[in-house]
Amino acid sequence: MQNLLPIPWFARSHLLRRERQIASVLTRHGLGWLLAQVGWADRIPVERGWFRKMTPPAPPTQAEHFRLALSELGATFIKLGQALSTRPDLIPPDYITELVKLQDDAPPVPFDQIRCVIEEELGQSPEVLFAEFDPKPIAPASIGQAHAATLKNGRQVIVKVQRPGVARQIEQDLEILAGMAEWAAAHSAIGREYDLPALVDEFAFTLRNELDYHREGHNADRFRRNFRGDAGLYVPWVYWDLTTSRVLTIERVGGIKISDVTALDQAGIDRHAVADNSIRLLLRQIFEFGFFHADPHAGNCFVRPDASIAMIDFGMVGRLDERMQDRLLRIGLSIVRFDAERLTDDLYEIGVARSRRHRATLERDLGHLLDRYASGTLSDIAASQVASDITAMAFRHRLQFPTELVMLLRVFAMSEVTGMRLDPDLKLLNLAGPYLKEFWLKRRSPQAMVTSLGQTALDAAELTLNLPRRAARLLGRLERGDVEFNVNLESLREFVTQMQRMTNRLALAIILGATIVSLGLILSVNKVPWWEQYGQYLFGMGFLFSLGLGFWLVLSILTSGRK
Repeated sequence: MQNLLPIPWFARSHLLRRERQIASVLTRHGLGWLLAQVGWADRIPVERGWFRKMTPPAPPTQAEHFRLALSELGATFIKLGQALSTRPDLIPPDYITELVKLQDDAPPVPFDQIRCVIEEELGQSPEVLFAEFDPKPIAPASIGQAHAATLKNGRQVIVKVQRPGVARQIEQDLEILAGMAEWAAAHSAIGREYDLPALVDEFAFTLRNELDYHREGHNADRFRRNFRGDAGLYVPWVYWDLTTSRVLTIERVGGIKISDVTALDQAGIDRHAVADNSIRLLLRQIFEFGFFHADPHAGNCFVRPDASIAMIDFGMVGRLDERMQDRLLRIGLSIVRFDAERLTDDLYEIGVARSRRHRATLERDLGHLLDRYASGTLSDIAASQVASDITAMAFRHRLQFPTELVMLLRVFAMSEVTGMRLDPDLKLLNLAGPYLKEFWLKRRSPQAMVTSLGQTALDAAELTLNLPRRAARLLGRLERGDVEFNVNLESLREFVTQMQRMTNRLALAIILGATIVSLGLILSVNKVPWWEQYGQYLFGMGFLFSLGLGFWLVLSILTSGRK
């Protein structure tokens, strides 16, 4: 995906300045060792000291320093921390605990700057466009802030305005993160194991979507179309004549926050019905539409007087194709049936587990995990606990979840917490079981099978028609010798790297020995006329060079752990 705001060549100085700022903040929080892992050792401020800068702080405070550093670095890194807080398959639990504390807030932007953005985007001032516009923001955040307003026809709306300059700053930070990930992938085992460039690309794609308010408005419209005729969900209207990529005007919905059980009881609303409705809506989003709200916390869900749920903030959504929906259905049914073997197969199919060398160990651990719950009933099992146990095991086995699955685990956990506030007896797995079976049977109904067979027949016919041309093209490339095979052997790459290091040290040792011998020969040969005047300087320079080279060679061997 192309950058929304590409950085021109003359902006490289600002990029370097930002890199130094990032390095300074991370080093100040005791994270200089992290910079070395991504190839930024040369950017660590020297006043920290050579050895102190590379030593991580004690484990209990390291995660907290990491959170504080991300918060200090601004919008991009706050969002990065929030994204990492949903990846227990990638980072340890103590980091998760700290990163969930990251708040996406920021000092409010002065109203004069907000007015300028609205005038640039909509052509007129807010005083002209709206009957009323509250200059005090409702919720200032790192990317944008929301203001309450009233249209000329009296409708209450929320106007989200992007912070000035935030898009440029985010693009610079994303370019820096991409460079760090590329270096780590090429020079460190962790970077190769977790495919850091791909993770940064996914993060960049999500963050750029949040920068585009047009996309958020279209997400809201898509939700409304999907749930047309379903009285259980209300989606606010987007006013497109007052919406651009940097300004979003959306209907202000009323209602009671879904977590406010006292207010719901006072209003006479059946909390059990609301909880059941929220789980039903979630399952429809995932398994029927493949398009779900990825941030359904209590602040984004309101209960209306008719007990329907109104959802807001559609900037973060998840998408599932039919293949992933089918595999997730299988995973859900495998968990419900406590089938470890089938669950292992399902995890391999979605790419969570890549190497099959450890399949037996993975299946055994999954079996132990499911056995822990098999003695009870579904009504006794919390989906959030199952998700937590699975992700903890994924971290131990170095499994990497697809982004969609990570988002779903987070959504399920958040939805269950909200549902249990409404109905303490609610268990998501117990409630979801019948829905999962219903969706499974619907996907295998005669009508669905006919549709699938028809699509398969069309694909086969297209392949048959194109096969001769493709075969001829492949044979032509074989005859010309244009076919190349790319074999990637991780163990061989590590071996070559180690051999290069050994060769470099051997070459330095030879140079050091030759220098020492040369110095000795210089002292024993006949002196040329200028030796008395300049020889001592030449000998001194050679001696210092040999001493420095020898010290560096010994230090490099010691720091690498080799005798």
